[in-house]
Amino acid sequence: MTSAPTLPNFDAVAFRRVLGKFATGVTVITTRAESGALIGITASSFNSVSLTPPLVLWSLATTSSSMPIFRANSHYVVNILAASQLDLCRRFATVKGDRFAGVSHQASENAGLPILEGSLAWFECHNRSRYEEGDHVIFVGEVQRCGIADEDGQTTPLVFQDGRFHSIHPLE
Repeated sequence: MTSAPTLPNFDAVAFRRVLGKFATGVTVITTRAESGALIGITASSFNSVSLTPPLVLWSLATTSSSMPIFRANSHYVVNILAASQLDLCRRFATVKGDRFAGVSHQASENAGLPILEGSLAWFECHNRSRYEEGDHVIFVGEVQRCGIADEDGQTTPLVFQDGRFHSIHPLE
């Protein structure tokens, strides 16, 4: 037997505060507009979905100015940021205009999309499916190529938690 969901007993501010307790990695998702312009946005809503086939997901606000490009494009790259890349995180979250000006990157093998220099790791994805939920669209990407820039594991990741940026270190 199923029942209808009950109404929340909290407001959006409280919900955001509770969500903030969950630490997340920070990524920059990159693609290319039809005009050839490089597009990139900061996202912390990244997660693995499946090993077979290899799938990952991330989400983007429906009001984002880059939504039409990401919705229409066949490919994108998820760049996992290192703690040393806080400046890139902020740049791709706030800068208007050409966010790639002066940013070192290389072209991905399949689609020629930006892989940011210094990222911990990256996933080149086929834009497999999109799901509109609430005020965001969930993008599911089928990973076609991926790589680790820091094979020795000495670089720490950039993490966002409680409205602040952090880095992490192993406990053991």
